[in-house]
Parts: sequence; C-alpha cells; structure tokens
Amino acid sequence: MLRRTLLVEAGLFFVLSLWHPASAEEWWGKKLANQPENFLFGYGSLINTASRDATAAKPVHAIPVRISASFGFVRAWVDRSATGFTALGLRRPVAGESAMTVNGVLYPVDGADMSLFDRREAGYARVDVPLDAIEAVSWQQVPATGKIWVYIPIGRNGKIGEDLPVASATYPLLQSYIDVVLDGALEYSWDFARELVETTQDWSPYWLNDRELPRRPWVFDRNYAEEDQLLRETQPAAGHFDERLLPEVFAVRHGHSLRP
Repeated sequence: MLRRTLLVEAGLFFVLSLWHPASAEEWWGKKLANQPENFLFGYGSLINTASRDATAAKPVHAIPVRISASFGFVRAWVDRSATGFTALGLRRPVAGESAMTVNGVLYPVDGADMSLFDRREAGYARVDVPLDAIEAVSWQQVPATGKIWVYIPIGRNGKIGEDLPVASATYPLLQSYIDVVLDGALEYSWDFARELVETTQDWSPYWLNDRELPRRPWVFDRNYAEEDQLLRETQPAAGHFDERLLPEVFAVRHGHSLRP
C-alpha cells in the first residue's frame, strides 16, 4: 500500500513538474475560432428581429448601424412585390437629388443562412458595402474584417438600383409592412425610427391601411400609437399620412385604377 502511494505521488509530481501556469502573453490577442466572415445590412423589414429570425435558421443578433451617403444610394419605396405591394429598396439618386445616409442593422450570416436570405430577397441583387462606408451607432462596433452585403432591387432596365417603379393603386404602400419596419426600428430607439422615416423617399398617396382590425389597431398592435405618431409628425411621410385609406375607402377612391 505504501509502495502504491509513493508511486502515485511520484507520478503526480512528474505531471506537476511539466505544467506551468499560462502567461498573459499566451492568451492576449487570441480570437475565438469560427467567427463569421459575412454580414448582411438590413434597412427595411430585416430590421425587425421577429421578421429576420423567421428567415434565419436560428435567432441572430443584430447591431444598429448607418451606411454613408458615399455609398451612393437612397432608401425609397421602389420595390414591387409579386404579391401586390411596394416594399422598401435602395435606388440611385434622381436628377436634383443627393445620395443619403441609410440606417439599419448589421448581423452575421454564413452558409445555409445566406441562401435563405437570398431566396427571401428574390428580385434584389446582393451588393458588397465597403467597410469604410458603414458606421456603428451604439457601443457595439462594426466588424473590422469580413464582407458586408446589402440587397438592392434590380430595375426594369436590368441595372441595380435604377429605373424602379414607385407605388401605385395596384402596388400600394401597406401599413402592415410599414408597421413591421417601424417596430424593428423602435427596438433600438424612437430617434432611430424617426431617422428611418426622415431618410426614406417616395412616400405615396397610394397608401393602404391594411392592419388587422384597422379601426381598432390596439387589439393586435401594441405599438400602433407610436407608429402613427412617427408617420403623422415626420416628413416626408407626414405629407401623405392623411391620404392613408381603409380598404373599402381605398377601393372606392382608386377603383378606376384597379380595374383590369
């Protein structure tokens, strides 16, 4: 028994003689393995966590950011969905207009998730954004390396962000879609949501209030009052807010344009 104990102690001493505590230099500067290399910038419904997570394979954290006007685009209501409404897109400035900053969110996406978002954004081209054209707007910083991508609609002339149609009676702005976008922006702050409205162009009199129970919006949308206040008080949306119509009124007002 004594011999066995001595052997165990000798073995333990040998192991301890080989071990030495790690120094700070051995760990400082080391990054975790398998870090994301691709990131998406969302500036419309992708700002909304629930909407974004409905596409991703698993919940994904996003940070609020802003793209510089040097990128050369304007956020506007210029993408016609095949289901019959006009969504947000980025377009080139028109004559007499300058490119604008675009606030939104940045989140990592790799592997199968990228193809899922590509499928969701069918009709858009995925374009890379220079790292020096995007800034963080909170304490969370933009990645120092990797590729940043954004989806931009392809115009009728086949060019990215050009010759894009605005809203019409058959492709109106939908309040339900606007609510998703604003709910996402309000996850970050009131000012972030206000900036989004101020930096979005091509608001339209073809604006359909398609909320579930639009005459009693509080039943299904706890943020409806904030959303309406933002739209009512913030230009350029405010210029068309009073033209937002309930479905039955929209049909009467714009019925001549809806006939086949």
